[in-house]
Parts: sequence; structure tokens; C-alpha cells
Amino acid sequence: MANAPQPEIHTVFEPKTSTWQYMVADPVTKDAAIIDSVLDYDIATSTITTLSADNLIHFVKQQNYKIIFILETHVHADHLTASKYIQQTLIRAGYSNPQICIGKRIEQVQHTFATKYGIDKAEYVGVFDKLLDDGERLSLGSLEIEILHLPGHTPDHVGYVIGPNVFTGDSLFLPDVGSARCDFPGGDATALFKSMSRLLSLPPGFRLYSGHDYPPNQGEERKEPRAFATVAEQREKNKHVHDGVSMNEFVQWRTQRDATLGEPRLLHQALQFNIRAGQLPAVSDHGHRFFHVPLKVPEDAWTWGVETQG
Repeated sequence: MANAPQPEIHTVFEPKTSTWQYMVADPVTKDAAIIDSVLDYDIATSTITTLSADNLIHFVKQQNYKIIFILETHVHADHLTASKYIQQTLIRAGYSNPQICIGKRIEQVQHTFATKYGIDKAEYVGVFDKLLDDGERLSLGSLEIEILHLPGHTPDHVGYVIGPNVFTGDSLFLPDVGSARCDFPGGDATALFKSMSRLLSLPPGFRLYSGHDYPPNQGEERKEPRAFATVAEQREKNKHVHDGVSMNEFVQWRTQRDATLGEPRLLHQALQFNIRAGQLPAVSDHGHRFFHVPLKVPEDAWTWGVETQG
């Protein structure tokens, strides 16, 4: 490992959704990958803007990087991905033709949410350029990216090992934050515990880069977001899965905790957008693009609603 090429890692925090975006590059060849990019979305006005993504693209040009891969750890439920926008912008500018990649179990997730939201297959089949399997390896200049399947938070979830670094997405948060929820369709607290255990079995000096950070703000020492903790730190201090916590203890706690949580603010918009790899919804006959948002109604709404005929 000491003689292996080491990546340049750039961390960019998006504060509105508390998302860590990453750019990882081979310092010699300048080949690079972007991990978990964010597209800005204002829920009050249903408006998409591209400032966060444009900042990433500007940095790519500044550093003279060639983006080879745009990597997603999973279908996010709390922000819109900028993958398709970044890909198309880089292609039009002649910088590169990057592949958008995600775990192969995305097809299960796409089917689940396309059915829920009434999305036509033509809008999501084949939108990702490469579907990745556990143990698969990608070349990034002289660097190698190893794919880890890390289910639990979502069934399609993967992490990316690059040198002594793992980009874990929502599989493991900072020690004082703990772990991600498992109550989305296909989520599984037992699977998450096993995925976290897999990460914590890596060498103690490995850095585990998180998909989000929510630093404590009520008198605790840490107030600023932090991108990573080492395996050793996580094993000693992670409040949900430190050494000595059993699988049964974690699963019972996580299940009870998830039952009390409200849905993420951008849940419906994010899921519909992200199963399309960030491709915009089709334009309607009236020139509009739509997200479907479920309507919650009183239990007796059938007395004044229109019922499905069957």
C-alpha cells in the first residue's frame, strides 16, 4: 500500500442538504471521478438551479481534470443528483465523456419507484451508463476503484474504495452521528449492520468518507461538518455501531428509531429524479415537467373524493 499511487481528494460540502460531494483524481494523469453530486432544488418554487454543479465543473476546469466517472453511491432520497447535468455539460464543452455509474441493484429500486410514481420505462431504463457489482474494479488513471456492495440504507447501495479511502455514501456517518435510516423500500437494518461491520473490518488507518454530515449544534465540541473518520475512530466512538454493539441491539434500536422519523423534505422529488440518473422528466403537451407528490387525505375522504373504478 505504501508504494501504491495515492489519490487527490477534494471535498465539497453542500449545506442545504448536508451532502458531501467528492472529486477524486490521479495527480499524474489528471483522470478524475465525481462522487454524489448535488443539483440545487427549491421546493417552495419547484425550481432547479445548477450553482453547486457549476462550481464542481469550474473546479474541474481549474485543475485540468478529465472526468472519467460520475459515481453514485445509491438513489438518494434527500437531494437531486447533478450527474446527467454534469455529464452533458462536460461533453458539450469538449472536456470529457464521463460514464454515470451506480450499483447494479438500481434496477430493483427503479422498478419500485417507477411503479409508485407512474414513471414510464422509457424515462429510466438505460439512463445509467454502467451498473457495478460487488468486487468489480474500475481504472482511474493509475488508480483503481473497487466497488463494495453495502446494502441496508437502500438495496442498491455501494461504496468506492480508492487507495486507503472508502467513499461510503450513507452506509456509515461520522462517529457522533452514527448510522442512516433503513425504513425506505428495500431498506434493512440487519443488512446495514453487516455493511457497517464490513467497513469496520478494514485496516484501522483507512479513511471512511461519509455521504452526509450533521454536526451536533447543542453545546457539543464539534460544530463544523467533517468529511471522514478513520476505521479506528469509528470502531471506538461511533455511537450506534462501536465495538461491542451486537447486531440484535443495533437492529432493535434502529427499527424503533426509524418508526419515529418523518420523511425527508425532498423525498418524492429526489426519488423520481434520481432513478432517472438526473435526467429531466419528459415535457408534457403543455410544455411542463412534473413530479408526482402523494396527497395525504382524511380517512373518510372517500365520502367526497373520486374513487378508482374497477
